[in-house]
Amino acid sequence: MVNNVSGIPSTKPYMLRALYEWCVDNAFTPYISVVVNADTRVPMEYVRDGKIVLNIGPLASNRLQIGQDRLDFAVRFGGVAREISVPISAIREIYAKENGLGMAFADVLEGAVRKGDDLTGTTPNPVPEPPAPGGRPNLRRVK
Repeated sequence: MVNNVSGIPSTKPYMLRALYEWCVDNAFTPYISVVVNADTRVPMEYVRDGKIVLNIGPLASNRLQIGQDRLDFAVRFGGVAREISVPISAIREIYAKENGLGMAFADVLEGAVRKGDDLTGTTPNPVPEPPAPGGRPNLRRVK
């Protein structure tokens, strides 16, 4: 992946790998937020508003490969095995589920710009708020 402005290779795949390793080394669950486009292979039934959030942690994914241009892995959705393939350019952020720490990326996909997005690169996209601490998780079985 090459930065279109300067012709210099992008740092994004390196940052993704580094933050993934940081999450795993610290027993956090790495999640990525992806803008879905025609080149993105994800289960479309889970896409909301043109985006999907994916757990790429070692307990959820198999054969994870973070390459220069794509992120590929196998995962189960509702018990069904799926192959996921995401262009690196489609990944908006990577963060730890447990505390929300991570990184949002300033590059924006063509057609994925929303009204109010800051394209100056001076203000990164906010990281989602971490879940409120305390109490037991509230799980329920969905049939």
